[in-house]
Amino acid sequence: MSDLLERLRGRGWRLTSQRRVVAEVLDGEHVHLTADEVHARAAERLPEISRATVYNTLGELVTLGEVVEVATDGRAKRYDPNAHHPHQHLICTGCGAIRDVHPQGDPLADLPAEQRFGFVVAQAEVTYRGLCPDCAG
Repeated sequence: MSDLLERLRGRGWRLTSQRRVVAEVLDGEHVHLTADEVHARAAERLPEISRATVYNTLGELVTLGEVVEVATDGRAKRYDPNAHHPHQHLICTGCGAIRDVHPQGDPLADLPAEQRFGFVVAQAEVTYRGLCPDCAG
């Protein structure tokens, strides 16, 4: 059982067969699928699942805070089920591959007080970009 399914069950979220298959597709490490990729994989398991159901389910999961939407510079949004474990993203500027990374240090602490302009900063998102081994080769 995936961590996402466990979290959804713990919240009492009604797991229809469609919702369950979407959550199952999002299971795993370094999962950052587009909605179309989620639909294609879900349809392999449940052929009658509609694209609209997948989009609606992903929207609900984002609203619940159980999945994070990741935007990657003009590419399709991707969906990350690793919503409850602090991490950053490493994105290949060639093919768009995404990996979760866990750098040391606190990006909030790295922002000097004079650069906060009076903001009370609650979170920081750092994205690392470069070429993956396949694209760099």
